[in-house]
Amino acid sequence: MARRIPRDESLARVHGTGALFSTAYGNVGSSIYYALGVVAAFALGLTPIAFLVAGLIFMLTAATYSEATVMYPEAGGSSSFARHAFNELVSFLAAWGQMLNYVITVAISAFFVPDYFSVLWEPLGDSPTDIFFSIALIAGLVGINILGGQESARLNIVLAIGDLLTQVFLVGLGVFLVLNPDTLAGNVEFGVAPTWGDFALGVALGMIAYTGIETLSNMSEEARDAPRTIPRAVGLVVAAVLVLYLLIPLVALSAMPVTESGGEFTTELGTTYAENPMLGIVDNMGLSAAFTDVLRIYVGILAGVILIIATNAGLIGLSRLTFSMGTYRQLPQSLRAIHPKFRTPYLALIVFGAVSVAALIPGETELLATMYSFGAMLSFTIAHLALVRLRQRYPDREREWRAPFSIRMRGWDLPLTAVFGCMGTGAAWIVVMALNTRTLILGSIWMLVGITTYVVYRRVQGLPLTETHKVILPEALGVEEIEYESVLVAFEDDAPFSEDTVATAVKLAAKRRRGVHVVSMLTVPQSLPLDAPVPERESEAQSKVEQAKLIGGLRVSGHVHRVRPNQAGHSIAQEAAEMQASAVVVGLRYRDGRPLYGKTLQAILAERPCRVIVVGEPTLARAEAERAEGMGVPG
Repeated sequence: MARRIPRDESLARVHGTGALFSTAYGNVGSSIYYALGVVAAFALGLTPIAFLVAGLIFMLTAATYSEATVMYPEAGGSSSFARHAFNELVSFLAAWGQMLNYVITVAISAFFVPDYFSVLWEPLGDSPTDIFFSIALIAGLVGINILGGQESARLNIVLAIGDLLTQVFLVGLGVFLVLNPDTLAGNVEFGVAPTWGDFALGVALGMIAYTGIETLSNMSEEARDAPRTIPRAVGLVVAAVLVLYLLIPLVALSAMPVTESGGEFTTELGTTYAENPMLGIVDNMGLSAAFTDVLRIYVGILAGVILIIATNAGLIGLSRLTFSMGTYRQLPQSLRAIHPKFRTPYLALIVFGAVSVAALIPGETELLATMYSFGAMLSFTIAHLALVRLRQRYPDREREWRAPFSIRMRGWDLPLTAVFGCMGTGAAWIVVMALNTRTLILGSIWMLVGITTYVVYRRVQGLPLTETHKVILPEALGVEEIEYESVLVAFEDDAPFSEDTVATAVKLAAKRRRGVHVVSMLTVPQSLPLDAPVPERESEAQSKVEQAKLIGGLRVSGHVHRVRPNQAGHSIAQEAAEMQASAVVVGLRYRDGRPLYGKTLQAILAERPCRVIVVGEPTLARAEAERAEGMGVPG
């Protein structure tokens, strides 16, 4: 039933260039809806130049991520690069910086949603209604994620394309109606409007519009022909955002030029429309009132929905990053704890969701933006340093894609893109801290809390600070050289979720999208119709699917299957036959510490639609034995 699959084909038939580009642009494209106003508040008439300089730094960073991701096609981004280049402590610093990025992404995205939705109900644009709405949004999304809600990848791609087309449309309309070189030139008085310090801060803040490169890194395990598709997708994202993020500010500042009052220079882009800058463009293009109203509603709704998805993506990123850090023993296992009923990392979602709420309550977008830049620039700088170290540490290793422009140094190639990228992101990190004392203090507290947690946890566990110690997942015994094209994982109705069972299936399955399919059985009594609503039990069954996805990522799909009593085994065998599964993986159950070969397992083994792999869990057996002994049951 199984056939050997060559390792160089293990990433076949998953994400291509188009899917990678759409997903990455969906993350990057949402940033302009808040970054434009924040940057304009400081850079004023030089806002387009600030975005251009930030974009050039982003190009260098993209080159670093492309080479390192192709070299190590695994989730983790800068944290993964640092692990291979340096050690676990540096990897933690990068991961903790990413954690701050996700927290601020949740806070700042949620904060801007009500301002765009105010096109439907005006009070949403006023304080404190907007704060209450944002808090409720985060709380609701946290609850949905705890219950095991899932996002639609296809919907996200459609919205990303719609977002890109909308931005292109607004740029085209603005170039035709309001773009004015004389106005743009009059917006700038070098050294005064803006000051050089404000311009430097504007460049650093402009980097928040280009974050999202971590998304491609995290999807690398699912990429088809990674050495080709990842660099192409990165190149397309870079080209799209560089062009649009230069043209959008040019149009915006032509429509809302810089003005001077009492020696103070401002633009409505960074004041009146600071919290919904794209609506400011629509309002000031000189369109008819009727067309302006229609376009406002369309842009407001689209922006609000995209920012809600960005908020939810941030929460998903938080849960997955916490799970990953827990796997590498960078954070206490309690934060990685899985809800006993819903099988989701509920504690991580609650803790970091609360931190995101605390970050947005003051309602200071500039502080949120500088804190985001603090975490992002730290992660990017570590990524650049890691690439330099990887070149030095493994000079002879074959690299299927290399960042351009290198110089030979003592037997190894120094990547100039990483050197200059490190200088750019490092300088931006320093500028943010030097020009914003609160960001320096809060960022330092964030890093200190993280480092303290890491050191204390590692000491308590008796682990060195710099060595990698991953939580051991079970190896598939006797089949190390075999990969199965498709694996079905079956969970009985009343069986607990088993990480070991899913981990074994992921180990056995070929590394392809949807290589593992989880079927979670839901037994419906004869007294009820088969489609009768049983929300609590259906939620419990669905949670097993969601937890499996958390472990296996995009390689895992699944569904809940309703059956009548005593029909689970036959249904599982039938499901395996219909999907032409190469193997079925089921967990061995125990009663009073002894293995239990129940009717379901017997039925599967009797029909045997393909190879059947039974996963035993010694820890569960011991727990059952101890429980039985405590109840006085003979062993």
